[in-house]
Amino acid sequence: MKTRILHAVAGTFILISILLSIYVSQNWLWFTAFVGVNLLQSSITKWCLMADILTKLGVKD
Repeated sequence: MKTRILHAVAGTFILISILLSIYVSQNWLWFTAFVGVNLLQSSITKWCLMADILTKLGVKD
């Protein structure tokens, strides 16, 4: 369940930042890059802050 929530949050952040970059400012693409870098970092280090937050909120694997 935690992985599904993690993917949903990341996908939502990316879609929202793309919409904001289209309608507000292209600087929102930096947020998209930030999410992408965090996804890449978590695949390399096997550590994800969002996973830790979900664990502390009591979400099971």
